[in-house]
Amino acid sequence: MSSLCSQTTPAVLVLEDGRVFRGNAFGAIGQTVGEAVFCTAMTGYQETLTDPSFHGQVVVMTAPHVGNTGINDEDGESQRIWVSGFVVRDPALRPSNWRSVRTLQDDLREQGVVGISDIDTRALTRHLRERGAMRVGIFSGPAVGEVPELCKIVRSAPPMSGAALAQEVSTEQAYVVPAQGQKRFTVAALDLGIKANTPRMLSERGIEVHVLPCDTSFQQISELAPDGVFFSNGPGDPASADAEVDLLRQVLAARIPFFGICFGNQLLGRALGFGTFKLKYGHRGINQPVLERATGRVEITAQNHGFAVEVPGVQEGDFSPRQTPFGRVEVSHICLNDQVVEGLRCLDVPAFSVQYHPEAAAGPHDSAYLFDRFVELMAESGSSPGRSEG
Repeated sequence: MSSLCSQTTPAVLVLEDGRVFRGNAFGAIGQTVGEAVFCTAMTGYQETLTDPSFHGQVVVMTAPHVGNTGINDEDGESQRIWVSGFVVRDPALRPSNWRSVRTLQDDLREQGVVGISDIDTRALTRHLRERGAMRVGIFSGPAVGEVPELCKIVRSAPPMSGAALAQEVSTEQAYVVPAQGQKRFTVAALDLGIKANTPRMLSERGIEVHVLPCDTSFQQISELAPDGVFFSNGPGDPASADAEVDLLRQVLAARIPFFGICFGNQLLGRALGFGTFKLKYGHRGINQPVLERATGRVEITAQNHGFAVEVPGVQEGDFSPRQTPFGRVEVSHICLNDQVVEGLRCLDVPAFSVQYHPEAAAGPHDSAYLFDRFVELMAESGSSPGRSEG
């Protein structure tokens, strides 16, 4: 991933099952491998690229035109691009937005992200939808070779199943996002791949957010005397996150209010004794319909996950509370597309989680109420003297 590319430089995309797409290089010239996934968002490509949850993945944008609004310095969800590769059909010839300071192509080149354009992304998406997410390679410039050799490179890449990636995207040093206005609560937020808008939305509600590395111990969390604990989104296979699951069980046992999203939802499921499984092609985009069972309200949500919590019987319509080592638990939300579990609510300990991204960067704001629900949970649970006063 060294030299820069011209849009007329030939490139080839090779899937592990042998399917080949030929187009032009978009971004840096070279080669990259990862898991091929598709994102159905019509906008928000800057937030998608900088979402740590996409670490290790080659993202196929289903929207035909990408790059129209350029890149700005405000909308990134982290300090860098995390995707392993980027696939678009028609890149914008030039950006047209008053906030744009550079082109998408500029950022991809500068950060060494290999991409491909001018391919039939509709055909590629249909292929992934039918065959499932799989390993893929993008090759351009000198990296382009004979397809059988390129297939060998792709098939030698590690699969996403079993991948432990949170450590690779988590912050190395703890930091604090101060509460806006009067401080009401202190929250310890475990960074498994957190997006910048999440602590921002917590701070808007009077919460002082301590963002912590993913290898933080329960003792270190206890020393903060938090009113609540938050587990973020992040990449990788939840079945590999044994240390984080053990930490969460200690949080539940201590009855500290807990809220988890995305990867955090999967870890709550594991902590409660449920399994997780890999979805055929995952949920990625900002238009995923989710039903909140208690109210019958349908939310349009932002999602990015390839794994889900497995609660036996839900696919058959059994939503009765399940007994777990931490008391009764119910499935609070389900995906209307495929009945996948989208949320868990504990009935006997103060904890809940959702599989999607309520910070909605990018995406609709239907789910912002979940941050208010976390505030209510902390208020109802009370706190020891000094916790909220910091």
